[in-house]
Amino acid sequence: MRKLPLLRALLVAVLALTLPPTGFAQDGETTDAAVDEAVPAEPVNQVKVWFEEIAGSDFDSRAFEEPAAESGEDEEEKEAGFEEKIDDWMGTVNGHIASVFFYDLGGGTSVLDLADADLLDKNALAAAMGRAKEKATKDGINPLSSKVTLSTTGDTPTITVYSSGVPLAVLWLILGAIFFTVRMGFIQLRALRHSVAITRGKFDNPDDEGEVSHFQALTAALSATVGLGNIAGVAIAISIGGPGATVWMIFAGFLGMASKFTECTLGQMYRHQRPDGHVMGGAMYYLSDGFREMGFGGIGRILAVFFAILCIGGSLAGGNSFQVNQSLGALSETFEFFDNPKHNWIYGVIMTTMVAAVILGGLKRIAQTAEKVVPTMCAIYVAASMFVIFDNASEVPAAFGTILSGAFTPAAGFGGAIGVLVIGFKRAAFSNEAGIGSAAIAHSAAKTEYPVREGIVALLEPLIDTIVICTMTALVIVITGAYDPNTLPDANGVGMFAENIASKNGAALTSQAFGSAITWFPYVLSVAVVLFAFSTMISWSYYGERCWVWLFGESSSIFYKMVFLVACFLGSITSAKNVLDFGDLMILGMAFPNIFGVIFLSSKVKHALNDYWAKYKAGEFPVHEKH
Repeated sequence: MRKLPLLRALLVAVLALTLPPTGFAQDGETTDAAVDEAVPAEPVNQVKVWFEEIAGSDFDSRAFEEPAAESGEDEEEKEAGFEEKIDDWMGTVNGHIASVFFYDLGGGTSVLDLADADLLDKNALAAAMGRAKEKATKDGINPLSSKVTLSTTGDTPTITVYSSGVPLAVLWLILGAIFFTVRMGFIQLRALRHSVAITRGKFDNPDDEGEVSHFQALTAALSATVGLGNIAGVAIAISIGGPGATVWMIFAGFLGMASKFTECTLGQMYRHQRPDGHVMGGAMYYLSDGFREMGFGGIGRILAVFFAILCIGGSLAGGNSFQVNQSLGALSETFEFFDNPKHNWIYGVIMTTMVAAVILGGLKRIAQTAEKVVPTMCAIYVAASMFVIFDNASEVPAAFGTILSGAFTPAAGFGGAIGVLVIGFKRAAFSNEAGIGSAAIAHSAAKTEYPVREGIVALLEPLIDTIVICTMTALVIVITGAYDPNTLPDANGVGMFAENIASKNGAALTSQAFGSAITWFPYVLSVAVVLFAFSTMISWSYYGERCWVWLFGESSSIFYKMVFLVACFLGSITSAKNVLDFGDLMILGMAFPNIFGVIFLSSKVKHALNDYWAKYKAGEFPVHEKH
């Protein structure tokens, strides 16, 4: 058990992130603009409609956060329910954290103050938009690769033109992945064939220490990453960044294979084998123990505790409540019974019971479940994707052309290309979690004599998760035109996919895209979404539980599991978006201590890789083929 003064110090450091932010937010995140006396309450909706029509594809409904009133709170705010109050508070916390994790490097803003007359009619508002873009050009911002937002809060309405740079967290992941790719000599290319052989069990020795096989460790880790991000997230990324985001997702997945190899090898190198046979491993161990070996034990302990706190937060929200909430939303799109909010608790009870039956049995039961669920759901999803692709074979060349040309968005210039790159890398990061450090917890328990061998197995994850499954989703979205709000317009000129694109309902958008080609597939996809969510939850419960035990001791494990199950049920009955988004921020934040530590420990991995590879090339490894 770790010393509590140190934990308190880390909590203070985390709370320091809640100092007033600089006002940056995540790409694609939307919040309703607050309205005060600057614009009367009644016509404000009409103003928003005009503004969205004028801005077109440049429109972004975000408004900069307005300071809370010091006094005179609105009666409705006082009467707001507990959930709304929590959601508002978490929204503030999320904004502060996002201002650090998503700090915009290279972005810029240009603000134009509006007169009341600018909001009286559509023509006046259009003229104001023109002035805003002229001012942005003078301020050094390219309006062709920027977004605009209308803020009706404060004393004076404003139009803000802003150009997004590269968020700090995304840049951190990119630079880390490039470093590991070069440092490990493009291991993702050299060891690809060998990784398949290992996973097949060719080199499995039943006498090796560990709890699970290479295949079980891989499926357990994949079950945490192959999920709603592959179904909903890809659709949202393409609807925001265009088809070109697919190229950068694939490239990020390729680079992420090296990140995953390095961190999972370290997870094996610094794992602890307990007397009862259970294995303890993960980033918290290689950060604390690895830095202590280098004479920097204090720094390593701080990084490890910071990582563990973030992982626990991510496991309870992003890896749990969010999965229940989003899978319920997808299920309600197809099954009318779950479209009734009064029935939400029933789904919560079902999911909580299913999850409890697995996680209370420990890692071996999680691995046994994952090795059955993950291959099945991946096979169904890939098969359906291939059906759509082959059924529209004549459209495939044009789809690839659209994807490749959109990757560099020549019409929007360099700024547009950077925007598409960021969206692609961000989606890949949430999809495969390479560089986050979570998978090292699962892979540390694999039976193997050589840590490098398990790292080589782990590099398959981004290949399967991002390069294969996410690309399949992307091709279906592009082929069916589901990224374009103007595809297949009705009599009123409203496109078939416009509603789901506008609401950024990724799961429904993907379901609609598949349904346009396979009429009955939305029912299958709804079930697949539930299985994706279920598999993600059982793996993240293990990640969070290992971090909890590292902080508070093995005897407290059951307490964490009970909290996890409660959060699972709450995910079905709460719609507090900011509470759920908090988990994604925690998961992304894990990359900061993890990549920092892995870079410093990478020389150990490099030496171990060189020794292993020499033995492999010399044919020194015995083969244990299964019969």
